[in-house]
Order: sequence, then C-alpha cells, then structure tokens
Amino acid sequence: MKQLGFYFDQTQCTGCHTCSVACKDWHDIKAGSENWMRITANEKGKFPNISLTYLAVACNHCADPPCIKVCPTQAIIKRDSDGIVLVDQKKCLGKRVCGAKCLKACPYDAPQFSSEDAKMSKCDLCYDRLEQGQQTICVEACPMYALDVDTIDELHKKYGTNADIHGFRYNVKIKPSVVYKTRIT
Repeated sequence: MKQLGFYFDQTQCTGCHTCSVACKDWHDIKAGSENWMRITANEKGKFPNISLTYLAVACNHCADPPCIKVCPTQAIIKRDSDGIVLVDQKKCLGKRVCGAKCLKACPYDAPQFSSEDAKMSKCDLCYDRLEQGQQTICVEACPMYALDVDTIDELHKKYGTNADIHGFRYNVKIKPSVVYKTRIT
C-alpha cells in the first residue's frame, strides 16, 4: 500500500501561517478555532541565548490511526490506495453526542470541531487536488517551500527519515506519516 505523508522543513518556516490560511480558504473553513493546519511557536532558552522555531501540524495520516478504532459509527476511514484518513460527516455523530472520542484518541489533536455540536473534520490531504495531479494547497501556498507531500517512501529518499522535532512526539505504535528537517538551536 502506498502511504502519503508530510515533510516539514523547520529551517525554512518563518511562522507566517500562509499554509494555514490557504487551507482554511480552500476548504471554506469559517474564521475561528477550527484549523486543519496549525502552526505552533516554540521558544527555548534564556536571554540572551534564546531561539524561536515553528512547527506546522496537520493530520499525520498515521499508518495505524487511533481515531478510526474509537469512532462508534465508522465515520473515519483510511484509504487503501494512498493511506489518506478521511471523515464521512454524514456518519459522524458530532462532538456532543459521542464525546469527541476521535480527538481524545489522537495524540496530535488533528480532529477539529467548529462548535460544541459540530461534526468532526480534519486535514484530508487535499485528496481532491491530488487526484487532479495538483499539490496540496498548504504546500503550494508556502512561500518558504517548507512543506512537501508525497509518498512516505519518496519523502524518505528526498529528505531522510527524521521524525523527531521539538513540540512533536513520534508514536511508534501508530506511525505518523511525517518527516522533519529540524533547525538546530
């Protein structure tokens, strides 16, 4: 099975949030707390030796996604063709009814809810764009070329296998599909 994944180059990211804004715009996500692509700032050190790095986090389309196992209605699936994890909102009971079991199971906070009774949504790896031969909107929008999406095998060939970065904990059991280039601080 082919498994798609994300590459993030922390040495290039300036924390501009262009990827996040482009994602919200492309997917018509209303202004508010729902963000399929999140940018976190990580501060380290003590004055005068301080550093600031950024981390882009979306759904990691894990090899063994825990969200699928806890969904009471099988609203979350993993496509065999490319490993993309998708949500069928027609089957989702909504945050209030099921208690957001998917969010509680995900160590990366990928499931998103726009309100208390909303149905779950999350990064779908722009599968509609990929099927048209286009790149994901976050990769296309990044002015610093800090993101890439490809098969995890190709990402490993191009960028190596590092999955360790400040602010992220790789889980060997669920195997998030990510590769990182870490800025040394």
